[in-house]
Amino acid sequence: MSQTNAIFQAIADPTRRQLLLKLRNKRLSISQLAEDVPMSRNAVVKHLQQLENATLVTTEKKGRENLYSLNAEGLKEVQDWLAIFDEFWDEKLDALQKLF
Repeated sequence: MSQTNAIFQAIADPTRRQLLLKLRNKRLSISQLAEDVPMSRNAVVKHLQQLENATLVTTEKKGRENLYSLNAEGLKEVQDWLAIFDEFWDEKLDALQKLF
């Protein structure tokens, strides 16, 4: 599977998107990430492994805990792919603006 496909597959899941949002401003442990997520710690770990395989999170061992961090650079591929469609929206907005 290509890296781009791995990234899109990783962000396709709402739980993984929620985990990425939690990591946007700080490093968190598995326990902290599992709070407010209606699943077991093992399930959260599996989601984190998929995010790590897609290079969207990194881990750092601190004592007995693993701390997870967002690697937002991994989302650049998604942003670049979506930018292809900017021209489409620009044309639609220009056409709408001409009506007024």
